[in-house]
Amino acid sequence: MFGIGLRNLHHKYILQNEPRVDFFEIHCENFIANGGASIDLLEKISKKYPLSFHCVGLSIGSANGVDKKHLAEIKKLCDLFKPILLSDHLSWSGSNQGFSNDLLPIPYTKKSLEIFVNNTKKVQDFLGQEILIENPSAYLEFEEADFFEVDFLNEVANKANCAILLDINNVFVSSKNFSFDAKKYLQNIDFSRVKEIHLAGHSIENIDGQEIRIDTHSTKICNEVLQLYKNFLKKNIPTLIEWDEEIPEFSVLFDEMQKVKNL
Repeated sequence: MFGIGLRNLHHKYILQNEPRVDFFEIHCENFIANGGASIDLLEKISKKYPLSFHCVGLSIGSANGVDKKHLAEIKKLCDLFKPILLSDHLSWSGSNQGFSNDLLPIPYTKKSLEIFVNNTKKVQDFLGQEILIENPSAYLEFEEADFFEVDFLNEVANKANCAILLDINNVFVSSKNFSFDAKKYLQNIDFSRVKEIHLAGHSIENIDGQEIRIDTHSTKICNEVLQLYKNFLKKNIPTLIEWDEEIPEFSVLFDEMQKVKNL
């Protein structure tokens, strides 16, 4: 299965032209916040295509636990549309002190693992379905760490009995920012737990004389990421093309999807 991230600019085009896409993925919080006309359009699209739900605000890594009100809103959306996949991130974004619009990193420690596993179990129990956890793009590392990221992610999936959303662009971005082997990361992932793959483009910036890769989702997928995907793929895993900034016309995303399909 090959899908495309559903963006507001493309809703009418999709309904009018019904492009040959296996599924679309939404950011749940966009529809919780907007409702109304957005929900009506999503309902029309859902009658023609399966949907995958991607959350950015559950804050599963928070030591304060998952916000029950937000979780209830996600459940309403899930009950309404019955998504084929549901995911969030290996990160946190909210606490008793407030909420961040960014996906904040967590230290890969035994204590963080316990928190993340417990929160993941609670989310799955409340929603009544499996959740996929996505590896983040990294721009800083904590001095305190008991695990490398891929091992931490595998432990979460095993202990919480959840799945993994493998973002290969994020692996590549992080590998360049912190000089580790992206191929080895992919070799060490618990392949049996990977239920979805994300592919996207990223940007390169020079900060204080240092080249930094930024996961902007604003360009085409680079050749190195495509090659990592081609080498990794061993079975049919739903694969999604993301594009979230400087969004072009739908045909550009469709062509990216076709390129990936033909690898």
